[in-house]
Amino acid sequence: MKPKVLWVLLVFFWVWSSPAAADNRFIVRAPSGLTSLQQVCLTLGCNVAGGLDGSLGKVFLVTTSDLVDPNVFLQTLRSQPAITNAELDALLKVMQLGSTPTLNGTAPASSQNTATAPPSGLSDTTPVNYFGVTVIHGYTAQPASTIIRLPDTQTAYNTTGGGTVAVIDTGVDPSHPVLQSVLVPGYDFTRNTSSGSELTDINQSSIGSGASPVMVNQESAAILDQQSASNLQQPQYAAFGHGTMVSGIVHLVAPSALIMPLKAFKADGTGNLSDVLSAIYFAAQNGARVINMSFSLSTYSQEMATALKFASRRHVICVASAGNGGREEIVYPAALPDVMGVASTTNNDTRSTFSNYGADLVWVAAPGEGIITTYPFGTYGAGWGTSFSAPLVSGAAALMVGANMSFRESSAESALAHAVWISPDLGNGRVDLYQAVNAALSHAPNP
Repeated sequence: MKPKVLWVLLVFFWVWSSPAAADNRFIVRAPSGLTSLQQVCLTLGCNVAGGLDGSLGKVFLVTTSDLVDPNVFLQTLRSQPAITNAELDALLKVMQLGSTPTLNGTAPASSQNTATAPPSGLSDTTPVNYFGVTVIHGYTAQPASTIIRLPDTQTAYNTTGGGTVAVIDTGVDPSHPVLQSVLVPGYDFTRNTSSGSELTDINQSSIGSGASPVMVNQESAAILDQQSASNLQQPQYAAFGHGTMVSGIVHLVAPSALIMPLKAFKADGTGNLSDVLSAIYFAAQNGARVINMSFSLSTYSQEMATALKFASRRHVICVASAGNGGREEIVYPAALPDVMGVASTTNNDTRSTFSNYGADLVWVAAPGEGIITTYPFGTYGAGWGTSFSAPLVSGAAALMVGANMSFRESSAESALAHAVWISPDLGNGRVDLYQAVNAALSHAPNP
């Protein structure tokens, strides 16, 4: 992407100051634009804090003092003729495992916390070449790669991916030697600055890489020294590294695809819906062909659905994790019609006990236990959860885009439906890249 074009588009995203953290926050759709909404706020005593939909100029973040009853004010906003939709700015979290998955409040007899020790592959640090970049052997030779038939697919079809995958997450380590050459300019919506780095969330002077695989939290392990691991086990770092890990999984499957890091979540794993919406519109308006979303919201958001429909109409393939509650439940964006929801499977092709499931949520499943990937500080980590299943599917979508640049959501869904059947709870089954790419090349994408 040409930086000149990117900067022009950035102007439309953030031209107002950020609201104070204590303010009530509302996502407001005003089809007539900024001027009409400012007039409404002049009357009601609110503030238009920023635009959320880029150059479209119809969706805004509105704030009020925290002394105002947010539910009452929400109804007031909805009653205004200039406003067609208003909703509270919800708080989301990137996917994280609990200590034990539960079902209706009771732990299933077969459940266990699978993230108890780093996988052996993290210790397999023999350097190997992977499409022009030196990586550890454990990264390329991990079980998940064989299970989804990645080596077979790369050899048979000579495909390594294409297009740009937007990763809406905690950011990325921009200097990671594995990812550095495939990163395109991103954005940090938590700070309203260009970049997309997650290293700004930590005090790097007290944290550094090491040589031993150790558990960082309940869903991930990393090659760190013990002191670094101890520092990162603090609550404010509960999701640190998440975006770098997700990006590394995309790169494993589609090493020639570009990655656009869009930081909408802090290191503790929390993020505002307004920042996620901005990231979706940014991705769609800045050339992304795939969007990976390893997070969930338990309640339906009209504006999230509208944003993803906008992305889909621009031929963006949208992928989201199904959640780690171990339940048959609906979470968003995975359950939205323009999104492929992804569940997690074990290396034995059974559903991971922590993974959500259900025909109304899951399109396909992918391995999600002990997935070895990149981690900040130029090192490696391993993750458990549907967060790490989803980017395997996003990478698969990038493989299809590389094979045919006109590929879109419906085409990817049809191709990925050629999967290994497991049960009705896991949609079309566990991803089989060989079958999916073969189907993608055999059938022209929908117009």
